Amino acid sequence: MNIRNFVIIAHVDHGKSTLADRLLEVTGTVESRRMRPQYLDQLDLERERGITIKMAPVRMRYSSGGEDYILNLIDTPGHSDFAYEVSRALAAVEGAILLVDATKGIQAQTLSNYRQAKASGLEVVGAVNKIDIAAGRADQAVLDLAGLLETDPSEIFRISGKTGEGVAELLKAVIRRVPPPQKKDGGGRALIFDSLYDDHKGILAYVRVREGTFRPFENSHLMAADTDVRFKEVGYFLPQLRPAEALGPGEIGYFATGLKEPALVKIGDTVVCGSRGEALPGYREAAPVVFISFYPDQATEFDDLKRAFERLRLTDAALSFEPDANEALGRGLKVGFLGKLHFEITATRLTREFNLDFLTSFPSIAYRVMERGGSRIVSDAHDFPENPDKVFQPMIKIELLTPSQYLNPVLNLQRVFDFTVEEVKNLGEHVLLLGRMPLMELIRDFDDQLKSASAGFASFSYELAEEAESDVEKLEILVAGEVVPALTRVVFRKDIEREGRATVDRLKKLLPGQQFSQAIQARVRGRIIARETIPALKKKLGDFGKNSGDRTRKMKLWQKQKRGKEKLQQSAKVNISAEVFREILKK
Repeated sequence: MNIRNFVIIAHVDHGKSTLADRLLEVTGTVESRRMRPQYLDQLDLERERGITIKMAPVRMRYSSGGEDYILNLIDTPGHSDFAYEVSRALAAVEGAILLVDATKGIQAQTLSNYRQAKASGLEVVGAVNKIDIAAGRADQAVLDLAGLLETDPSEIFRISGKTGEGVAELLKAVIRRVPPPQKKDGGGRALIFDSLYDDHKGILAYVRVREGTFRPFENSHLMAADTDVRFKEVGYFLPQLRPAEALGPGEIGYFATGLKEPALVKIGDTVVCGSRGEALPGYREAAPVVFISFYPDQATEFDDLKRAFERLRLTDAALSFEPDANEALGRGLKVGFLGKLHFEITATRLTREFNLDFLTSFPSIAYRVMERGGSRIVSDAHDFPENPDKVFQPMIKIELLTPSQYLNPVLNLQRVFDFTVEEVKNLGEHVLLLGRMPLMELIRDFDDQLKSASAGFASFSYELAEEAESDVEKLEILVAGEVVPALTRVVFRKDIEREGRATVDRLKKLLPGQQFSQAIQARVRGRIIARETIPALKKKLGDFGKNSGDRTRKMKLWQKQKRGKEKLQQSAKVNISAEVFREILKK
């Protein structure tokens, strides 16, 4: 079979999308007049940030050595928050190009992606990129990559994604070294590795056909959803959708299901010809690590917000959400993310692609809380008990790669973020730090602080590890004696007084005055740790009018007003506006 299925994997910003552009040109898949940078990145957000967010498949044709080949390429993201995208792409192919930027060398996600590719049994072809601007440093990058792949440096390709130098030779090596798909007997089976919603064709299932042949309008079955379906269309990515008569074994393409219900098409599901068959191995479920609640704001309705998340989940299988409610903000959705960047990208897409306005809560994580009745998982800060016996928090194993000259500033982060270094490995010009840290510390600006400490040269990757006992408390904010649930959060005990003081100070500046005084308090375990008071609005004695009488009369009116305010305060309930929430929840 003259089919080769492969991916490009690398650390973020090492030139994957630029290399993909050159491959499209070398194979003649895209005409030069239609070519634009980051051609496979379909989201405007990807071009603005210069990173790949969504995997992008494309089918190319190429002739080499008198043979015609079909090359199915999947361009993948590089940031660790999108590692789940990479894992799904790896399951659909037989080979990978591992790309390293000559100016930066091997970085943290390079190591992580390589391990994933080897665990998936892929043939890995090494390449060093940007030799046009870093010819002097390319030699060291080649030696380092050869050491990682345990191969001879002559097997590492020197290329320039910008100029195209060495790209044709790299492509021929992929044809030579990546094995073709294995022929398998049996009925038709295909694995869904991604999906997309189309207004006219319904949900498009991105598939890798393992065996058999699929044609339009034939009876098929989605096994996980237990749903029969007759595809309106099957086809390839060129990279635009191109209908075909059939998709055969070993091919990558799409099925236009015609279905409109997002829940019916599941990532990792098996499509079988007919109505029966054995499921293919799917994917492990993505484990969300950061939980943030979304609430509709202004003209946005809850149903619009929910529908938007259902559509986004078709293109982002790592998203998970469930209904949530808040007394002040109304109905919403609690959404699980794989990291801070994953949240930022999703929030931006909601605004741009669906024109939604929304508010978000403070980020939280899932704690395991031990009480007399046993243990339970708590991801909502409002449900966190005041006096738990023990609390266990999720930990992460972190790999941090830094140039040697920035080692000391990076190590100093241990004092700020409770980051424990367990092993140090010298990799020539770089040092690899292996350690552990609480997941909550990662959310707390760790990446920004790391970039500052290393002038932007250090990088890291992480994965969930075992849990560990945690010293955290529930911080509650009260306004006029009432707890504001949306402002409740779980904070490390060492930071709780600072967080409480900062929050009440901020609220005092934001909340408008009332006819009664408003006490703003931060409370931990029933103890007030910070307090501010917004005084009641007052009238001057001269404001009662010219005909209000003498001083005795004015004093009687003042006393009456005072008693009214006291009575009002006893039954008062402060309604915090959405604008105040928006300001207080800002980073």
